[in-house]
Amino acid sequence: MAQIRVFVLDDHEVVRQGLLRLIEADPEMTVVGEAATAAEALVRVPRADADVALLDVRLPDGSGVEVCRELATLAPGVRCLMLTSYEDDEALLASITAGAAGYVLKEIRGPQLLDSIRLVAGGRSLLDPATTGRVLDRLRESQRHDARLDLLTAQESAVLDLIGEGLTNRQIADRMFLAEKTVKNYISSLLAKIEVRGRTQAALFIAEQHRLHPDPTGVTEPEPRGPTTGR
Repeated sequence: MAQIRVFVLDDHEVVRQGLLRLIEADPEMTVVGEAATAAEALVRVPRADADVALLDVRLPDGSGVEVCRELATLAPGVRCLMLTSYEDDEALLASITAGAAGYVLKEIRGPQLLDSIRLVAGGRSLLDPATTGRVLDRLRESQRHDARLDLLTAQESAVLDLIGEGLTNRQIADRMFLAEKTVKNYISSLLAKIEVRGRTQAALFIAEQHRLHPDPTGVTEPEPRGPTTGR
C-alpha cells in the first residue's frame, strides 16, 4: 500500500520538527517537504507531489488559508488540512471558502492528528457539519437583507462586517488571515457592488442593515474598535 505523502508548513521550528518526526514515525506516511513561510510553500508544495498539506493558519508572510486557496490552482490534487492554535468562526469560514478539507487545533493529540491526515488523504472532510452550518447560516443571513449584498462573495461580506465594526485594513487582514493588499482589493470590489463611496459610507450601510434586521439571537453588535476611515 502506497504511503501517504505529507507536506508540512509551520513557521515555528520546534513545532515543525515535532510534526515531521511524528509523521515519519508512522509507517503509513512519509514527509515529502516542509516550509516555514507561505512563499516557500507555494513554490515547494506543487513540486512535492503531496497527498496532504498540513498548513499552519498563521504565518509571518500571510496565512495557511491563502496558501490553501492558491494550491487549488497550483496543486489541485493536494488535500489541505488546516492547523491552528485558535478556534474561531472567522478562521473556519476562511478555511471553508479556501477549499480546505479539514481544520484541527494544535492541541490535538499525536495519534488523532495522524488519523486526521489519514481521513483527509482518503477523501473525507474534517469540517464539523454543525459548526460549518452555523457559520454559513450566519453569512447567508447577513447577505439576505439587501439585494446588493447578494452580489458579494463570502470573503467580501465578511470584510464588510468587519468594516462595520471599525477595524482597519491591517486589523481585518489579521482577523481573516489575509494579506493587507488582498483586503484592499476586497474593499474596492465590495464598495463598487454596494454602490457606496469609501469606508465610512460602507460602515453606515452595514450598520443600517443590522438596525433594520437585528440578530434574531439577541446578540448585540460589537462596539467599534477603531476609526472607520483607517487604512
